[in-house]
Amino acid sequence: MRKGALAALVLSGLPHVPAPALAVDPSARVATAVEQAYRPLLKAYDVPGIAVAVTREGHSTVFTFGLADRERQRPVTRDTLFEIGSVSKTFTATLVAYAQGLGRLSLADAPSRFLPELRGSALDRVSLLDLGTYSAGGLPLQFPDAVADEAAMIAYFRRWQPSAPPGTQRLYSNPSLGLFGAAAAAMGGDFAELMETRLFPGLGLKHSFIRVPASESERYAWGYSKDGTPIRVNPGVLDGEAYGVKSSAADMIRFVEAHLDPTRLDPPMRQAIQGTQIGYFRVGAMVQGLGWEHFPYPISLARLQAGNAEPMRFEAQPAARLDPPQRPTGVTLFDKTGSTNGFGSYVAFVPAKRIGLVMLANRAFPMPARIAAAHAVLEVLAAEEP
Repeated sequence: MRKGALAALVLSGLPHVPAPALAVDPSARVATAVEQAYRPLLKAYDVPGIAVAVTREGHSTVFTFGLADRERQRPVTRDTLFEIGSVSKTFTATLVAYAQGLGRLSLADAPSRFLPELRGSALDRVSLLDLGTYSAGGLPLQFPDAVADEAAMIAYFRRWQPSAPPGTQRLYSNPSLGLFGAAAAAMGGDFAELMETRLFPGLGLKHSFIRVPASESERYAWGYSKDGTPIRVNPGVLDGEAYGVKSSAADMIRFVEAHLDPTRLDPPMRQAIQGTQIGYFRVGAMVQGLGWEHFPYPISLARLQAGNAEPMRFEAQPAARLDPPQRPTGVTLFDKTGSTNGFGSYVAFVPAKRIGLVMLANRAFPMPARIAAAHAVLEVLAAEEP
């Protein structure tokens, strides 16, 4: 039997995927791996819907499972919009790297260059690079609840005092990455506007937004909280920069493919993509870059889960500055997790193998399960013959 016919037989048991321009038939092994890794998660964690996109050697396929909206029984499609949570940080990093390539800012700048209200604060001793790698010296995971507008944010940052010298520890932080992203205003414009009119179009993404327009509202999935309540992300200070992107599996796999082969991009965008693949700090077995986290590949499931475990998200970790910064060498896996109250995501890719995977779900189910499913599929992708 021909390979294409065999793949069609295997796919016949999967959820229907419309025939998009970028989709091609995957091998039977890849299709089976995706089915076996992801379909059981719907029941195990009461996940309404999942979209999975895989790519190998420039060929991408989107698989869809379940519902984007339980009340209206709308199925997930390749263009369904999901909240990608902290995977948004990789886009923020790309925008800042783009601004750096245009000469509008330097990673060595202090944030007060872009927010003069911060001059004279402890943040004068912190660089954009420190903010973008969570190494400013102890900025917390979230703002306090009282920080509900820009004035309160400025007051908070002015009062903040580090618990460690900049560049000595990593503490994962939305305020840190958010303030890093705010520097993109050096390009002239609102952050959301810059993302939607400069970055997303420059990457060829047609269904990615900070602010979902009315014309796209039917594509926007409902997320589901722990008790099953339909929910979407609430506005917050620096939310767009830290966790505000809504995107589709089809767009996200294009973003991954831009990382696997940036040569198709215009030179400034290519430089920005490559800039986010540079590592700046070693944190245990992981290297922290701008947005992405880096691991040697191949990697065991246990090691990849440990690199994304709760201590890495909630506890300060010693960080060793890489001097010079580490450009990709050998075989490296880049990944990022993301969650909002109603959505969960995971993205991983290996440029040297030209493989990548995106998972978007409308429930924030546990990280170990997300990573186990992705690891299983990546192993099959890596083993496929060209």
